[in-house]
Amino acid sequence: MSAAGTTPAEDPARPLRALWSRHRAYRGRFVAAVTASTVNKVADVAPELLIGAAVDVVVRGDDSFVGTLLGVDSRYAQLAWLAVINLVVWIIESISEYVADVLWRGLSQGIEHDLRVEAYDHAQHLAVSWHESRPTGSTLATLNDDVNQLERFLDIGAPRILQTFLNIVLVGAVFAIASWELLVLAFLPIPVIVVGSLVFQRRLEPLYARVREAVDELSAVLSANLSGVTTIKAFTAEDRERDRVAAVSEAYRRANTDAIRSSAAFVPLVRMAILAGFTCTLLLGGWATLDGELEVGMYSVLVFMTQRLLWPLTDVAQVLDLYRRGMASTTRILALLAVPVTVPAGTETLPTTARGRLELRGVTAGYGEGPDVLHGIDLVVPAGETHAVVGTTGAGKSTLLRLVLRFDDPRSGQVLLDGHDVRNLAWDSLRGSMGYVSQDIYLFSGTIADNIAYGRPDATRAEVEEAARAAAAYEFVTRFADGFDTWVGERGVTLSGGQRQRIALARALLRRPAVLVLDEATSAVDNETEAAIQASLRVATADCTALAVAHRLSTVRNAHRIWVLDGGRIAESGTHDDLVAAGGQYAALWRVQTGAAAPLGGE
Repeated sequence: MSAAGTTPAEDPARPLRALWSRHRAYRGRFVAAVTASTVNKVADVAPELLIGAAVDVVVRGDDSFVGTLLGVDSRYAQLAWLAVINLVVWIIESISEYVADVLWRGLSQGIEHDLRVEAYDHAQHLAVSWHESRPTGSTLATLNDDVNQLERFLDIGAPRILQTFLNIVLVGAVFAIASWELLVLAFLPIPVIVVGSLVFQRRLEPLYARVREAVDELSAVLSANLSGVTTIKAFTAEDRERDRVAAVSEAYRRANTDAIRSSAAFVPLVRMAILAGFTCTLLLGGWATLDGELEVGMYSVLVFMTQRLLWPLTDVAQVLDLYRRGMASTTRILALLAVPVTVPAGTETLPTTARGRLELRGVTAGYGEGPDVLHGIDLVVPAGETHAVVGTTGAGKSTLLRLVLRFDDPRSGQVLLDGHDVRNLAWDSLRGSMGYVSQDIYLFSGTIADNIAYGRPDATRAEVEEAARAAAAYEFVTRFADGFDTWVGERGVTLSGGQRQRIALARALLRRPAVLVLDEATSAVDNETEAAIQASLRVATADCTALAVAHRLSTVRNAHRIWVLDGGRIAESGTHDDLVAAGGQYAALWRVQTGAAAPLGGE
C-alpha cells in the first residue's frame, strides 16, 4: 500500500514514475529514442505534403507554392526538386527509424535485464520462510513473465503510443493551417475510438481473465502429469490422463474463442469511425475546393492525412492492452522489490578462522504469525564436538538448525558462533564457516564434480575426489562411464536418493567447515552405506564441530552429546549410553527403533 492509501494498481502512471526514478542511467537513451522517433514521424508525414505540392505544381503551374518558394518557373524543374527533397526525406526516415528501433529495443532490453537481475538478487536475499510461504511458480512468473511483459511494452507499446501522439499533433497542425472546420470534423472520430477502446477493454477483461484461468489450469495439469509420468504408467492411466488434458485444453480453446470473437469485433467498429471522418474530409474538403476556398494540392494533402491520422488508431486497443499488461507486470515486480529483507546480513567478521563453538541462549522461535515452535532453548556445542538433536516429528529439530544457519532469526534469545551473535555476522563469516546437508537434497544441472565443488569453485579435482571419499561417494561415482564428469540432471533426477545424499555430503565436507550442519544426512542410504558414511564422518569431523538432526538414532549414537526435543523444549540430554540408562524419552525411541518395544498403537 502506497501513501494516501493508493495502491500502484490504482494509479497506472505510478509504475512509470518508479521506473524513471530507478533507472536514471537510461534517461539519456530514452531522450535519444524519443528524439529519433520524432524525427522519424516528421519525415514519415512529409511525403503526403510533397504529394500535395506535386499536385499543386501540376494544377497551378508557374504560380505553384513550390515555384514561388524556390524561385523556379519550370514545372519540370519544380517536380525534379520535389523528387530530390523526397529522396532526402526517405533517407532521413529510414535512418531515423533504424536509430529509433535500436534505441527503443536497447532501452527495453537493458531495463529488462537490470530489473530481472535486481529482482532475482533481492528475492534470493529474502528469508527462506518468505519463499516457503508462496508458490515457487509465483516468484518465477514475476522474474520471467512479468519482466518480459514490461520489455514488450517498452519495445512495442511505448514507441506506438509516442508515434500515435506525434501523428495526431503533426496531422492536426496541417489541418489547422488548412481549415479549422475540417480539423474538427476529421478529429471527431478520435474521442469515439479512444472511449470505445476503453469500453471494449473493460468488457474484454473478464474474457481474458477466463483465458488466463484456463491456461493456468492447463499448465498445472501438464506440469503435474509430466512430473508424475511414472505413476501414470504404473497405474495404466494414460488414456484417462489424455482425456483429462483434452478436457482442460478444450476449456482453454473455448475461452480463447470467446475472447477472440469479441476482440475481433472492435476493428470493424473503428473502421466505421474512420469512414465517417474520411467521408467528411472527402466531401466537405472537395466542396470547398470546387468553391475555390481550398487549393487542390492542399485538398489532396488533407485526404491523405485523414487516412494517416485515423488508421493507426485501429491499433489503440492493442496498445492499451500492452500498456495495461506492462504496468500490471511492473507493479508486481516493484511489489517484489518492496518486500523487506527480514534477515539482513550483519557487518561483523570473525577475527580469525571460526573455531566452531555454538550456543543458543533462551531461544524462542516460530514461523510467521504462528505459535512458538521452540521455547526457551539453552544449548551449547563446544568447538570440535559432535552433537545430535533428536525427537519426534514436530519437536522443532529442523527449526533449530534453521536458526544456526540463520535462515530465520529467533523471536527472542540469541544464537552465538564463537561468542558472536549470528545476527551481527556477515554472511562470509557465518555461512562461510559452515557446511550444510539438508533433508531435501538439491543438485544443480551439471557434472558431479561441479555439484561437489559448488561451495568451493576453486577446488582442485584431487580435493573433490577426497571429499567424495569422505562421503562414501567415490566408489559409485567412479563406476559411471564419465566418472566425476557424469552429467547430473536438474535436481539430480538421474541419481538415486542415497547417491544424491552422498554427493551433498561431499559438497559440504569440501568446504572444510568449522561447523557441519546435518539434517537427516543419511536418511536415504542403506545400512551398509550409512556405516561407511559414519566411519568417514568420524574422521572428517575430528577437526570441526558437527550438529546433526536424525530420526535414525543409530546414526548419532556416537555423538558427544544428544539433545532430546519434545514440544519445542529440551526434555533431556547426554550421551547415548547415559540416555538409554536413564529410561526417558530417548530410551523409549531407542527401544522402538531396535525392536525392543512395539511402537505406540502397534500390535
